[in-house]
Amino acid sequence: MSTLFKSRLLLVLSMLAPVMLALQFAEVGAQAQPARPPRSGLASETQKERMNAWTVGLAGGLLEGAPIRLAAEIARVVDDGPNMLVLPIVTRGATENMNALLYLRGVDMAIINSDALEEYKLQAPDVQHRVVYLLNLFPSELHIFVRPEITSLQDLAGKKVNFNTLGTAAAYSGPLIFSRLGIDVEKTFIPHQVALEQMRKGEMAAVVFITSKPVDAFLRGRWEPGFKFLPVAYESKFEDYYLPAVLEPSEYPNLIKQGERVSTIAVPTVLVAFNWPAQSNRYQRVARFVDYLFSRIDRLQATGFDPKWKSINLAATVPGLARSSAAQAWLDRQARTKQASQ
Repeated sequence: MSTLFKSRLLLVLSMLAPVMLALQFAEVGAQAQPARPPRSGLASETQKERMNAWTVGLAGGLLEGAPIRLAAEIARVVDDGPNMLVLPIVTRGATENMNALLYLRGVDMAIINSDALEEYKLQAPDVQHRVVYLLNLFPSELHIFVRPEITSLQDLAGKKVNFNTLGTAAAYSGPLIFSRLGIDVEKTFIPHQVALEQMRKGEMAAVVFITSKPVDAFLRGRWEPGFKFLPVAYESKFEDYYLPAVLEPSEYPNLIKQGERVSTIAVPTVLVAFNWPAQSNRYQRVARFVDYLFSRIDRLQATGFDPKWKSINLAATVPGLARSSAAQAWLDRQARTKQASQ
């Protein structure tokens, strides 16, 4: 290659370099800033109104909790484009969802623990008329797990008992239940994993779980002899919000002997809605949601969804609350259809 040719080639490359560099930056910029759709591609006012008319907000709970997972699964199953859209909302916890339902704009439904109503008796005496239930989702059983030297509930008086972190079911319902039992304990609100290790060392007398059984920490954990669940009798003091329950040897074979059962109580976890006036658009949204959810409940009971759906009874009642008229109307229609086919 001649010296003259080399010099001309270098001259051409030096002239093209800025152009090539500019093209590279333009390509990167185009990738980093996607082109906006033309204004003609935006939804019309009519389309936006239709989408909003059939969108409902569902307050779920903490991101790591079961309620928000159930809310997300509900949203997947009832989705029908502009005809039905559910927006699951992450909140401070299921016990805080009553606030969201009563006071936040855009929240039509919530997943709550039934005893969350207790907090509103004074500030909103009519709360049981402002909220109605759609579905009793599942019970969250009370687990009072204690060290070997603790033999009764009364032995816990004045001792350290952990109720998990604030925002959880145990942190709200646990102290309320102990208050009804008349037992004053030293309450702590730290992660249960930390509290369980403190129990092993003798620094914590008990932990209180309120969640659907079985609990992995008890099912898979290795515990020295004497660690156990304390029984809690279902009495009239619990009839307003709670249900009777038992812990079985098949659920906790390392902690409950064959032939024994541990009596306890359960807090219903409930899907509720604001009691919107009949014929209002917000009521119609909830009514359509009920039709979609109840008619497609079998999809939620299929593989790939939370196993709790398989035990759902659409007709199950909830202590302390009235059923939504939309849910009752759906159940009545099903009963008439069944009767007519017989």
